[in-house]
Amino acid sequence: MRNLIVAILATACLQGTLQAQTVHTQSRDTAWKEAYRASSPKINDIVNTKLDVRFDYDKSYLYGKAWITLSPHFYDTDSLTLDAKGMDIAKVALVSGSKQIPLKYTYSDSLQLHIQLGKTFKAADNYTVYIEYTSKPNEIKSHGSAAITDDKGLYFINPKGLDKDKPTQIWTQGETESNSVWFPTIDKPDQKTKIEIAMRVPDKYVTLSNGLLTHQQKNSDGTRTDTWKLDMPIAPYLVFMGVGDYAIVKDHYEGKEVAYYVEPAYKDVARKIFGNTPEMIGFFSKILGLDYVWPKYDQIVGRDYVSGAMENVTATLHQESAQQNARELTDGNRWEDVIAHELFHHWFGDLVTAESWSNLTVNESFANYSEYLWETYKYGKDAGEAQAYNEMQGYLRSGSENKDLVRFYYKDKEDMFDAVSYNKGGRILNMLRHYVGDSAFFKSLNLYLNQNKFSTGEAHQLRLAFEQVTGQDLNWFWNQWYFGAGHPVLDISYVYDSSQHKTIVAIEQQQKSAEVFQLPIDIDVYVAGKKTRHSVWMDHQRQLFSFSVAAKPELVNVDGDKILLAEKTDHKTLQEFIAQYKLAGNYVDRKEAIDYASDHMDEAGAKDFLISALNDPYFGLRKDVLQQTNPNSYTAADFKKVQQIAQNDPSRPVRAAAIDVLAFTGDPAYKDIFTAGVKDSSYSVAGASLQGLAKVDQQAAMTLLPELEKDAKGRLASVVQKLTILTKTDADFDEIYKNFTELPMGQEKVSGLFDMISYMNNLKDPDHFKKMTDAVVEVREKIAAMYPPFKERINQTLTQLLTQKTQAHGQAADAAKDQQEIDYLKSQIK
Repeated sequence: MRNLIVAILATACLQGTLQAQTVHTQSRDTAWKEAYRASSPKINDIVNTKLDVRFDYDKSYLYGKAWITLSPHFYDTDSLTLDAKGMDIAKVALVSGSKQIPLKYTYSDSLQLHIQLGKTFKAADNYTVYIEYTSKPNEIKSHGSAAITDDKGLYFINPKGLDKDKPTQIWTQGETESNSVWFPTIDKPDQKTKIEIAMRVPDKYVTLSNGLLTHQQKNSDGTRTDTWKLDMPIAPYLVFMGVGDYAIVKDHYEGKEVAYYVEPAYKDVARKIFGNTPEMIGFFSKILGLDYVWPKYDQIVGRDYVSGAMENVTATLHQESAQQNARELTDGNRWEDVIAHELFHHWFGDLVTAESWSNLTVNESFANYSEYLWETYKYGKDAGEAQAYNEMQGYLRSGSENKDLVRFYYKDKEDMFDAVSYNKGGRILNMLRHYVGDSAFFKSLNLYLNQNKFSTGEAHQLRLAFEQVTGQDLNWFWNQWYFGAGHPVLDISYVYDSSQHKTIVAIEQQQKSAEVFQLPIDIDVYVAGKKTRHSVWMDHQRQLFSFSVAAKPELVNVDGDKILLAEKTDHKTLQEFIAQYKLAGNYVDRKEAIDYASDHMDEAGAKDFLISALNDPYFGLRKDVLQQTNPNSYTAADFKKVQQIAQNDPSRPVRAAAIDVLAFTGDPAYKDIFTAGVKDSSYSVAGASLQGLAKVDQQAAMTLLPELEKDAKGRLASVVQKLTILTKTDADFDEIYKNFTELPMGQEKVSGLFDMISYMNNLKDPDHFKKMTDAVVEVREKIAAMYPPFKERINQTLTQLLTQKTQAHGQAADAAKDQQEIDYLKSQIK
């Protein structure tokens, strides 16, 4: 799963209901700290699940029949417990040949179905239970989390077709344990089942499920029954159904179908969004030494999806943000990393599944790491390192230093879907790869997958595979990174001893925890342009490393390949950072130099270095320079260069950043550039240009809004909304509120959050004001649950609004209503 909050924070951090049982006298908030989260005991193993389902669109019900074949795991048993949440159970029977023998059962809590089998079965026995039931997903109590905002399992989207702007769809979301809302199962990640589903649907819709479409039958009532079958075992949470009006764009990989299910409006751009999938399958198969084992690979987009994306076996589900039109794709495919992430799960997570949610790292850390692997392979070393750097920053800024990667104590299983399991876990894998070497790393992954395929895995099994390949005891690495918390905080300083011709590096670990990390570190020393690498081992809080040199080094570069997951205070001078940019030269080396120079613009040479860095070969660093450098220090020649970038850079996002710099000046001389840019095919360029135009000629910009509103997304939509919001009042509330609240959780919604706060300043109706405040606070809390600093940022903006409201209070036409808004806003800034 690509956790949508983690995805938001990976970008946002660079730019700026949970259950636990109460134990005796312990509080609800702390009882979980003593509740060890063991793997689920296996009494019965599922062998096969066969479902026959039909849908009631008026009631949002599913009417189902299930044939579940099981076998005792080891011990003899005469009973079976199935997860079945919020269902009406009509019949439970044991299948005996062509007969059905009714069974006794209890279902008092509407969560688990306890069945007496009527006889004792041994481990070698298979038996089949038949169940007739009704699933009522909208009637169960939802327990959504920050990572997965709802857990109803089965979703009817616009089932009656009342919303003319939204398609009618059905889709399911099983992770973590929600598929048991729509079919009875043992809903645990350590179970595996083959699956067959017959879906009866209106004939106008298409269907998608796991495996292959083995049969279609048209029915006399205008419906059609599609039967999908996967004769390979998968975890119950990976079972999927999708139904709706989709265009199917077909592709292939070595004779296997690869298809993209998109809304008809996106049929012509589906290949531009998903078209690298066959190449991804080939690349991942090659590096892992294990070909894609499943019979096909389809991807489908669902409206109002409750997370980012989900790796259902052979049928990945993406949220609607995946669908981008041609103009959006001009700025780059924002969803490509997610596509890689979900595909890689088909090895790590689907083929070998985490035995327990505590061991989620063997699913999500690998999927996170696949994004780096793909970016490096497809777009080059800089692109991969930029992705890795951003992921690390997402973890470092998440406030998660007290969480173990493998976590046996948590409040709720969905708490595991965080910046530790994803971002940190991916960076840990990169450190492991660097330590053992590429050949050993990928051979170890291959061994782990082959030893555990179609079964489950955990961190220990991963360690044993690496130890078997490398011949090394790697407990130190696993104990430190997998079963420990935090990361090193390093202070690095340098001394050159001219009398001894030695350069000395002092490294001190300054993390708050008492633990001292064991760190293999590469230190590169550059003398006369030549690099000498020294591989050292740090295992004390403070260590000195001394190296003989012929002359004073131009640069000493600690962690030469920028592998370490660590916070660093590196006491280099500006000139040493500039040398790092030129001599070391990988993405992070250059990024660190740019960041240092932009923070020390008052130092001689900083600005000139940054201007030269506008020629960097990687677009992301050119963009960083433009966004981080204070234009107040620019000369006329510098602005001329920025203008050339604004008009000619091959990257549209870089052009947009350059236009922002020109807009900063407020100089009417750039009006023609802004006016031309508003018509650009790129939403980012058009948006930046409109913002620039509004600064030099607001009336001209406002005149363009009616036409621009017809096709505005991304940056352009944001700027259009910011300008339009200036004219909106209570009369527009229903439309603005609906548009905001129906946005899927993503970067667009985060950006819109600040626009809604601006709009609140125009609201005079206390009911409208309170309703919008509640909507803002709801988003604030969801994101803050994963990234606590975000809450402070939103509260600062709300405080600014409160100040504006308070200052205007004395001039308000209706002081009593105004005071209601002030009081309510105060109560929500907490």
